[in-house]
Amino acid sequence: MKITDTITIEDWELTEQFIRASGPGGQNVNKVSTAVELRFEAERSPHLPDVVKRRLQRLAGRRWTKEGAIIIQVEETRSQARNREIARERLAELIRKALVAPKRRVATRPTLGSKKRRLKAKKVRGEVKAMRGKVEGED
Repeated sequence: MKITDTITIEDWELTEQFIRASGPGGQNVNKVSTAVELRFEAERSPHLPDVVKRRLQRLAGRRWTKEGAIIIQVEETRSQARNREIARERLAELIRKALVAPKRRVATRPTLGSKKRRLKAKKVRGEVKAMRGKVEGED
């Protein structure tokens, strides 16, 4: 399976298991295993660099297992072949996202003008609230 020009995933790294789907479909759902469970052995993959594997683990979230595999379940359509294609597309998209290094955030400080404007707004708001008290001297 080709991900990019430089990264391809071999067949031994992928395991597909077909399971029964839940939801609508009538009798078809009860007798045909159309849902697919795609398992990718990401941790053991020689084609992915370690930094990409770490990003992939963070992006996969709950789909990442303790053994270092990614499990993608698809039961969107009633067609087994289409569910298989969708699962492979999702895996490829997940790996492509992991290939992009996130930009480092440059810490910035608020300007002096913005600090003064904030404090002035707080002061004005406090004065408005101070005027809401009970009126004294009027009986």
